[in-house]
This record gives sequence, structure tokens and C-alpha cells, in this order.
Amino acid sequence: MKCFNDAQLDMRNAYHHGAPGVLCSGLVWLIAGLVAVFSSAVAGILTLVIAGMLIFPASVLVCKLLGRTGKHFITNPLAPLAIEGTFWMLLSIPIALVLAIDQPQYFFPAMMLVIAGRYLTFRTLYGLKTFYLFSAVLVAAAFAIVAAQSPPYVAGIVGGLIEIGFAIGLFVIAKSDTTNLAIERA
Repeated sequence: MKCFNDAQLDMRNAYHHGAPGVLCSGLVWLIAGLVAVFSSAVAGILTLVIAGMLIFPASVLVCKLLGRTGKHFITNPLAPLAIEGTFWMLLSIPIALVLAIDQPQYFFPAMMLVIAGRYLTFRTLYGLKTFYLFSAVLVAAAFAIVAAQSPPYVAGIVGGLIEIGFAIGLFVIAKSDTTNLAIERA
């Protein structure tokens, strides 16, 4: 990597601007919200936690189906930030789970705040300011859902729809970004 921009370009190229990961996460959230509707809040919570473990492997598969590697260069200096952000997110999940013991309606909004924090690091990883807006929308939605005293499934469904919406936007950005194509050919 010659410079910071090259490291971000490598991440965008490898992971298709993060769109597959956001899409996979959004689908997991949507499914968890629907499970909470048709079964119980606890079942929805368990769905998000357990299926959430499949998000990264599924996103790598989608990257490969789209012709991307799904793997950054081993020399990429941003790799530690990706790992650190993942560990921060994983270590935050127990906080939301403990909160859900007495107040299950707060689990999904708490997790929206957790992933919003994670997506802030994606601004640096991918070099896309879109992730700032994405995080802000998740935070605003989480607070609105808590203020409205919505049932647990609402935040699961809303979180999923927000992620799917931003995934579509990221796919559009990736399609229109010719920088990665020009540099890949060079």
C-alpha cells in the first residue's frame, strides 16, 4: 500500500464498498424482527444473535458472486481497524442482552446503537462518508423507537429496512465508482 487512499481502495474493491455485508446484516435484522412478530421477542433476539454470526461469511460469499475477492490484502494497514471494530461490536452485545432480560423492547434499539458505532469505523475503512449518514439514521431511528415505546419487533424490522436501503445505495455507489476499475487495470 503506497498511501491511505490505496488501503481504502483495497477495502472497497475487496468488499464491494461494504454493500454485501450491509445487505446480509439487513436481511438478518429483518428476519429477526419478523421472528419477534410471529413468535416472541426472545426468539427474535436469539435469531439476531445466532444468525448474526453468519453475516460476515455470507457477505464474503456475496462478494465472490459479484466478482470481488471478499478479502483485503494482508498488508492493508486498515485491517486492524476492521478487526478492532468487530471485537468492539461483539463485546457490546452482552450489554444489550443484559438490558433485554428486564426490558426486551430495548434490545433491538440498543443493538441499532451498537451497529451504528460499528458503521462509523466503516467511514475510515472504505473512505465513504455515506457511513456517517447511515450511522446517524440508525441512531435517530433507535431513539425514536424507544421514545414511541414500540414493541420489540419494530426496531428489528426498521433496523433491517434501514440497512437494506443503505445497502442498495452502496451498491449504486459501487456501480458508479470507476476509480476502482481504473486502478485495478493499472
